[in-house]
Amino acid sequence: MKKSLVSKAAALVGALAMTFGFAACGQTNTADSSNSNTSDLKKVTFMLSWAPDTNHIGVYVAKNKGYFKDAGLDVDIVAVAQAGAEQAVNNGVADFALSNLTNVGVYTLKGAHIKQVLQVQQKPSAIWCALASNTAIKSPKDLDGKTFATFGSNESDAVVRRMIQTDGGKGEFDKVTVGTSTFQTMESGKADFGGFYATWEGVQADMYGPKLNCFTEPDYGVPGNADTIGIITNDKTIKNNPDLVKMFTQATQKGYEYAYANPDDAAQILVDEAPDANLKPEFVKKSMQVIVDGQYWGDPAKIKDGSFVLGTNDFKGAQEYFDFLAEEDAYTDSHDKIIHEAPQAKDLATDEFIGK
Repeated sequence: MKKSLVSKAAALVGALAMTFGFAACGQTNTADSSNSNTSDLKKVTFMLSWAPDTNHIGVYVAKNKGYFKDAGLDVDIVAVAQAGAEQAVNNGVADFALSNLTNVGVYTLKGAHIKQVLQVQQKPSAIWCALASNTAIKSPKDLDGKTFATFGSNESDAVVRRMIQTDGGKGEFDKVTVGTSTFQTMESGKADFGGFYATWEGVQADMYGPKLNCFTEPDYGVPGNADTIGIITNDKTIKNNPDLVKMFTQATQKGYEYAYANPDDAAQILVDEAPDANLKPEFVKKSMQVIVDGQYWGDPAKIKDGSFVLGTNDFKGAQEYFDFLAEEDAYTDSHDKIIHEAPQAKDLATDEFIGK
């Protein structure tokens, strides 16, 4: 793992992918749910950013419900490339992918030309946890001197350090690289705490164990929205084929809207459309329930009355988080030289393609 800032989203979710026994580079069911001829449809490639999960669910729903086909698109959902979804989109290997504004900023600083065109998640869902059986850890300050199960991200280091310091600690901790999974690294005694997602690993821990004691970023001094998860494409596609971007974005948006309004049905669609992921229906339904109850994709009442549009980019929350990372010297260029100036969210995302 490079020393440079990498995707916390991918790192956190990657831990659970191994725990459940499905591979982050595994195959997905890309067959169109309709039997009709697709020869007259525009072929488009969407790349996963890790194993299939509820962050990707709107794309699977859009495919299953025929929203892509209605837009004239034949969408192929493919496994994440070894170089990462962002690099694949930047190089034109994939037309679209799931990512987040934090990653778009990081890759842009290293020379990429990508942009987020739809943001699903509107507030942080990252949780930083110790095993509940470790009674010595009651709050973030107790993480001082402990061992962090990490994927090597400067971003994660900065977040953990800020949380500890906000809670009255020094922000000093040891690190060990995650092995098979963060859960297993902690249970083996090699690490005391690690990072997860409340909407995925947090659900797993609640349903199947191990029980966790967790802390959230906004409660301990980390500003903005670290988890601006959404859909990205490259600048060339936006310039040369804006109609394609609009069609894909709005069909995907419709998929997420359906999933938010019909979480159980959407959960079953994900299970059926990604059979090689071996997802348990009750687990995916619980994950969607947590997303809806926690209003992670926005306030349903505001979406219903039209005062908020699902898919809108959170420029303010993203910029606050970017500025924090710059203050913590978490940004580096392609030569691993620290960059002190934060990327600008307004240059990294656009709302012009979402349906209003």
